[in-house]
Amino acid sequence: MRHERTFKAQGARLVAGVDEVGRGALAGPVSVGIAVVDLERQKPLAGVKDSKLLSPAERERLDPLVRRWSVASAVGHASAQEIDSLGIIAALRLAGTRAWQDILAAGVTPDLVLLDGSHNWLSPAGQLSLFDEPVLEAGCDAPVHTKIKADMQCLSVAAASVIAKVERDKMMRQLHGEYPDFGWDINKGYATALHRDVLRAAGPTPYHRVSWRLLGGELLDVGLSGGDESAEDEAGIED
Repeated sequence: MRHERTFKAQGARLVAGVDEVGRGALAGPVSVGIAVVDLERQKPLAGVKDSKLLSPAERERLDPLVRRWSVASAVGHASAQEIDSLGIIAALRLAGTRAWQDILAAGVTPDLVLLDGSHNWLSPAGQLSLFDEPVLEAGCDAPVHTKIKADMQCLSVAAASVIAKVERDKMMRQLHGEYPDFGWDINKGYATALHRDVLRAAGPTPYHRVSWRLLGGELLDVGLSGGDESAEDEAGIED
């Protein structure tokens, strides 16, 4: 937690690591994990690293350890329908807000947020226009610090990525029971050849992001540059 501890000079004690998964998938929710660490008392947790670098079995083993180790942890989700309605950035903010509210409900108020990536999509958007629908839940009002590849360099963010990945994967396995032909138990909703072939033959399900060009070549390009998973994970071949 070397990077997290640099914030002690600013008077911070509770740092919330934040990471998202599912941004580039064709189906299923986008999910945001939060893991809060105490800079005064927290000790490192062995074996935790960016979820993309862990096997499914390792993630499953670490998930309960991360949740017990964290001062507080939560995962929020935004559905495919919400992604279609709001757009991916607003959906990320919605999922993050849901996780943030769970952290506050647990009686924990982080001093700041460490967010993977270069863009702060977590803080509430600016002034609403006349055509915007108001967000009913208060969003994250703590200072947000972004860091590229934080999931590979910061334990709090890596921990958030683990719990988000495990929870979203579980959801996709459950959805696989409704639509087994798409192979969501394996590809978790990403654009594998099998997933696209079945989509081409059968059409989208209620869990597909129908506002996206599901079979357009540029869709995969957008997913691969989304920043939340590696190219292998975006292509659905991670596990």
